[in-house]
Amino acid sequence: MAILKQWQQTSHPARLWHPISNSRIQCELCPRACKINLGRVGTCKVRRNENGRLVTLNYGKSVPMTQESIETEAVYHYAPGERILSLGNIGCMLRCDFCQNWTTSQARYVQDSHVAYYRPEDVVNYALKHNIRVLSWTYNDPVVWHEFVMDTAKLAREKGLKNLYKSAFYISEKGIDELLTVMDIFSISLKSMQDSFYRKHTGGRLQPILDGIKQVYDARKSGNYPHLEISNLCVTGRNDTLEEAKKVSDWMLTHLDAEIPLHYVRFHPDYQYTHVERTAIPLLEQARLQALNDGMRYVYVVNVFDTQSANTYCPECQTLLVKRSGLIAEPYMDKGYCPRCHFHPPIILPWEDANTDKTVLSIPDGLHCITHMFRGPVQACHIEQQHESDIYYQFVSKDGTPVSDINMNNCGRFMLSKSNPNAEGIRLYHHLNEPCQLFEVYDRAHFPVTEAEKTHLGSENVPVTFIPLKGR
Repeated sequence: MAILKQWQQTSHPARLWHPISNSRIQCELCPRACKINLGRVGTCKVRRNENGRLVTLNYGKSVPMTQESIETEAVYHYAPGERILSLGNIGCMLRCDFCQNWTTSQARYVQDSHVAYYRPEDVVNYALKHNIRVLSWTYNDPVVWHEFVMDTAKLAREKGLKNLYKSAFYISEKGIDELLTVMDIFSISLKSMQDSFYRKHTGGRLQPILDGIKQVYDARKSGNYPHLEISNLCVTGRNDTLEEAKKVSDWMLTHLDAEIPLHYVRFHPDYQYTHVERTAIPLLEQARLQALNDGMRYVYVVNVFDTQSANTYCPECQTLLVKRSGLIAEPYMDKGYCPRCHFHPPIILPWEDANTDKTVLSIPDGLHCITHMFRGPVQACHIEQQHESDIYYQFVSKDGTPVSDINMNNCGRFMLSKSNPNAEGIRLYHHLNEPCQLFEVYDRAHFPVTEAEKTHLGSENVPVTFIPLKGR
């Protein structure tokens, strides 16, 4: 019998299942509808038949909560620039061989040292303490975290917070029905319009995902609620062609509408698919122009720094409405309208008392200074500390000259990325007795587990990991 890891030794009652016979049960959470024998787990490896009842093994078990920007979740039309609290968990209903979060999505690789434990009230209170108004359920995929997501999202709503669901959306109709009662924003990753792609590379099927997207779209009420955006990860050598990109936009024009934002996402090699290069940027730019010419109104290129294709332009007069650089978003609208032609785009503006502090800061005496320089296309990082002390930071040029104002953050883990064309690195100031760790972020939805100084042993294109890939 396999030795259970610490995180596998406690369980929580699961939702969405029914008994079959002879202690067998059937899970109803995702389209697999796993029939699970006594003592066994489903395909996701985190839902188990325990004494004839379905339990979840990952309730409240998470990677460390991380403060990021809403743009990291391919959400460009809801409160641009808003800070979010991102949470990922353990397991996944898919088995993508190119997964960028495989160290947590594939349960057999999860290390106890990477697991944090939270209660719903811990998450909500943390967000309130740090004046963060959006909880983002993300990273590996929130579908298999359904019970904790539902409990926490409900509490978050009661406290006035918003919930964002970033997912590959391999989930049942019943599961979506439950999510629609607590979610405000859906950012759904449509990986391909080929069923063969899903079957071969993810272990899933295409049609349930299309049906799920349509279910969310059809549930939208007046005022475009819940908010919906679609992204398409363009995987090198598999679906990175204009023909494949067009299939996504054509489906959206036929089954959704031209106003739903579409994001073409640049891929980085990872997990079992590391022998290729990142997606070619010209292909992404061409795919964007193709979709716009075909009638889509808002199309973006994601995971590419220093591109105008991350900006939002008025579809009527091409005036700049939202400028984006790194994780910084600057709206230029006039009370939600185009300042030139007065067109009203489907963009929900940030709260009027947006959580931005314009106070001019200076570096206190006695802090320890470290500098992290970006490497090639790797232009973002997570900063993690054990306690919530003040960490001051400033972006610097290649020769160390400051190119930004001084900022401060005291979250346990937060993300920083290049947001100035002259920024080549970050200078951090922290208390000597409160050391911090840096983790390079390869793509915006990537949750790194290997520290930056170790990652430097490897390639700029492929994240290094020290977890052995056994049992492929």
